[in-house]
Amino acid sequence: MAGSTDPERDALFERLFREFQGVMVNYLYRLTGDAAQAEELAQDVFVRAYQALPRLKEGSNYRAWLYRIATHTAYDALRRKRLVHFLPLEAHDAAPAAPSDVRDAVQEALLRLPPEYRVPLVLYSVQGYSTAEIAEMLGISIGAVKTRLYRAREAFRRIYQGDEGDGV
Repeated sequence: MAGSTDPERDALFERLFREFQGVMVNYLYRLTGDAAQAEELAQDVFVRAYQALPRLKEGSNYRAWLYRIATHTAYDALRRKRLVHFLPLEAHDAAPAAPSDVRDAVQEALLRLPPEYRVPLVLYSVQGYSTAEIAEMLGISIGAVKTRLYRAREAFRRIYQGDEGDGV
């Protein structure tokens, strides 16, 4: 992409936006738990992507590149949010969730995971990416992805079951 003309860059950006806009909003929603914030962050992702397109190497994996931008954008937003709002860690009602509440309980448990665990778990379990694809998206080794997935599943299970004795 380096050295390409503006019409080429604009055409590529439009294609990427059409193909990945909905996917990015969904991914960001899974990370933030807030639909409006996910929409806003997706806009930020595509602004950053457009600005970075001239530096992108020809033949790059666009999907991995966009996920990397989205992940960093979400991390930034989550850090800002953590500075403003602290989520209490006490266990909620211990009553089992009714079937209609399961999705909300799962999303709440996901949101309580640290981002370094939440991101690979969402990419793997919700988005359906392989460990190799996640490694490329996050710029880490496959072994690191597997370790984070293992720790994420364990932490998710503890949070979901209300057994957070040792923390995450």
